[in-house]
Amino acid sequence: MTNSPQNISNPSGLAPLAHSLLPEWGLIFVEGHDAASFLQNQLSNSVLGLKRTFSPQIAQFHESVRLVGYCSPKGRLIASAWLALFPSADNGEDRLALFISKDIAAVTAKRLSMYVLRSKAKVTDMSSSWTVTGFYGNDQDIAALRIENSQIALRLPDVLSNHQSYARVLIGKPNTENENVDREQLISWNHLEVMSAIPRIVLATQEQFVPQMINFESVVGVDFKKGCYPGQEIVARSQYRGVIKRRLQLAHVSSESLGSQEYGPGAELFHTSDATQPAGMVVLASPSPSEPSRIDLQVECKLDALEGGEIHLGSIDGPVLKIDSLPYPLIEI
Repeated sequence: MTNSPQNISNPSGLAPLAHSLLPEWGLIFVEGHDAASFLQNQLSNSVLGLKRTFSPQIAQFHESVRLVGYCSPKGRLIASAWLALFPSADNGEDRLALFISKDIAAVTAKRLSMYVLRSKAKVTDMSSSWTVTGFYGNDQDIAALRIENSQIALRLPDVLSNHQSYARVLIGKPNTENENVDREQLISWNHLEVMSAIPRIVLATQEQFVPQMINFESVVGVDFKKGCYPGQEIVARSQYRGVIKRRLQLAHVSSESLGSQEYGPGAELFHTSDATQPAGMVVLASPSPSEPSRIDLQVECKLDALEGGEIHLGSIDGPVLKIDSLPYPLIEI
């Protein structure tokens, strides 16, 4: 294994194999007899029928892993997470794990707990007692990856970066010792996440988006056939009445043009046609490992802003964004 994502034989700039501590990720457990049925009534995707994954196996594919959203009654995403079902190693009871942004894990767990009521389910934020790491490589690397019995792991969708496909695995493990963050490996992981064009809600973007505004339905984060959940009517109305006029796009900007301009999640976008009203917002962002002068971004923006003029980052005087292609087709609304 190499410790640096810079590799002259790899045009993406990522190491062929890397394991990175992910300090921005947290973990929520939902346990108990009614855990699945409780979450079925709270999340945008179906929870019932998830295949159980027993450590040291890796949960993978839609039968075992789901992208889920947790919405407000107004249909705005409070959180997004990757969900899988891992029976507890202690007692064998069902335990649903939500890999989620660490900065919203505690408040999300608390909010979910408020709706447990008489259900036999317990919601616990494990982010202070469990560590989340990310592993990426090719299929052979993933097949050779060894997961300990005390750990849980799920595979994310593969990402194409500079014509190379990367498999990714999220791993949760009980805290045993302090680990140092390798900044280069972390940048590589974050860059793959940006290039996947699969959004992740963080504190700065909570309650900013109806799921379709960030392509959530196009990356299988919404099941329109399941029962009700908070905000379901608004999400369904947005889908079937065609009222969504904003979408997630990939974009990039030159780091040399940024100056002191912030470019992280929550940074606003402005279009030349209207300097006073934001035209969108940054969802996720990462420097490019292969091009030091490039910042890649997931941005949510008005569709009509793509038809002409320029989109600026931060202010109407900010750097101009260059829009890139998405790696998947959008479901037409």
